[in-house]
Amino acid sequence: MIRAGIYGATGYAGHELLDILARHPGVEVAFAASETYAGQRYSDVYPCAHEHVLVAPDAVPLDRTDVAFLCTPHHASAEIGKRVLDAGCKCVDLSADFRLRDVAVYEQWYGEHPVPDLLPEAVYGLTEVYRDRIGGARLVANPGCYPTGPLLALYPLLREGIVADERIIIDAKSGVSGAGATPSAKTHYCSVSENFSAYNIGHTHRHVPEIEQELCAFAGRPVRVVFSPHLLPVVRGILSTIYISVDPSWTPERLVALWRDAYAGEPFVQVLGAGKLATLAHVVRTNRCALSLAPAGAEGEYILVTALDNLVKGAAGQAVQDMNVMFGLDETAGLL
Repeated sequence: MIRAGIYGATGYAGHELLDILARHPGVEVAFAASETYAGQRYSDVYPCAHEHVLVAPDAVPLDRTDVAFLCTPHHASAEIGKRVLDAGCKCVDLSADFRLRDVAVYEQWYGEHPVPDLLPEAVYGLTEVYRDRIGGARLVANPGCYPTGPLLALYPLLREGIVADERIIIDAKSGVSGAGATPSAKTHYCSVSENFSAYNIGHTHRHVPEIEQELCAFAGRPVRVVFSPHLLPVVRGILSTIYISVDPSWTPERLVALWRDAYAGEPFVQVLGAGKLATLAHVVRTNRCALSLAPAGAEGEYILVTALDNLVKGAAGQAVQDMNVMFGLDETAGLL
């Protein structure tokens, strides 16, 4: 039985993660940590069935833990991750602290990195692409919620070398849970309900360098993105539309076949047939990512549409998928 602990257990991702681990047949929860609610029962914080007593982050039993999940903010995660690794535990970090391979790029977007020496060791946790490396890792950087869908959609196409664009436009819409549990003026009910807004558009959102890093690696050449995130008046889910140009010989049917071949046997990638478009209803409360496409009107131009649950495949579910691979478990264990 794998003993798993959660730092930041009372955030939205931490809560989703606890739900998944509680039903996982190969896991027992070693601890659930929270600075704010230490000493309280989890069920007193959230209306749920979890009766774990929350512990302070500096009082967790790492000596009785096999893997720790970090649902904590950047900078804090890096320092906690070092303590976890020094204690002999494996680590899956859901923050941005270990996603970027170049420390200079990290510092451009997030400031000084607390433990840059660990960056070369971290494995980017996009399971369908980096499964072999994840299997031998002790430190995995869980992908961001926004990057996951577009990266899965574009990986087979860039690897095949059929995308002509040096700049790719990604238009993405997320449910409000993606903003985290701490409320702000922009995420209060009265601000979000019956509203639809863009934010951090163009080349300013912190997921931009992560997306570009992976797309460049897939393509073997520079790729720049224009990324436009939006806030949907729903609790969860991300729908992304991606605009690309390919050789006109690539028909919709041929592109779908490329996806199906690339993701054959993948339990959490759902490729929709030509003419079908992904929606949030395909994926909410599951660890699936749905992929779809449609011609954009001009020869060789396509719109790719992806959908996933930002709290599951975009966070906690993908983290458990990575943990399963790290420990040689059934990759689908605990996941829907």
